[in-house]
Amino acid sequence: MALTVAVLGAESTGKTTLADDLARVLAAGGQRVAVVHEYLREFCDTLGRTPRAEEQQGIAEEQTRRIAAAAVNHDVVIADTTALMIAVYSDLLFNDLSLYPMAVDALRGCGLVLVTALDLPWQADGLQRDGPHVREPVNRLLRAALVNGTIDHAIVSGTGDQRLASALVAVRHALATPDAEREARVNPRWTWACDRCSDGDCERHIRLPR
Repeated sequence: MALTVAVLGAESTGKTTLADDLARVLAAGGQRVAVVHEYLREFCDTLGRTPRAEEQQGIAEEQTRRIAAAAVNHDVVIADTTALMIAVYSDLLFNDLSLYPMAVDALRGCGLVLVTALDLPWQADGLQRDGPHVREPVNRLLRAALVNGTIDHAIVSGTGDQRLASALVAVRHALATPDAEREARVNPRWTWACDRCSDGDCERHIRLPR
């Protein structure tokens, strides 16, 4: 059974870089790794615009479909976003809450959920980025959805090699966890009720061995 690692977070928080770096390190260790990049980027590049409200569900479903397809013949799938981020933006931009149940349900199939902290500077990146002012609202909605959906997750913070190393701690722990336990989502590693924390000193952030 493939381990699916979902990398979630607000825009310009290093999700794509982290996904690619994780795949490179794991592949070098002998794992068959697939990275499923953000379908939204492909959509925007193809049509030259951002999606309308009625197009959000199709984009979310295609993201989920690609993740599931990659899991068929790989050991590890790194998902550079999931349908949950589409649901969050539908909520923020269109006041549409309808995508949350489907998106949270799809996320339950992931063996590990990583959330990137807001500790990297915002950078422009074409049509997909709305500006630094949306990062906090997106972060709050994402954390609330994870908490309300009882989705166990870990915060990845730091810069450069530190960010990658902290994520690898969680990934390697998940790889060492039996499939049945991952699938059952039992014995969560953290118990946490805050839906806003982006503090680098928070106890939920992944700690590197000293």
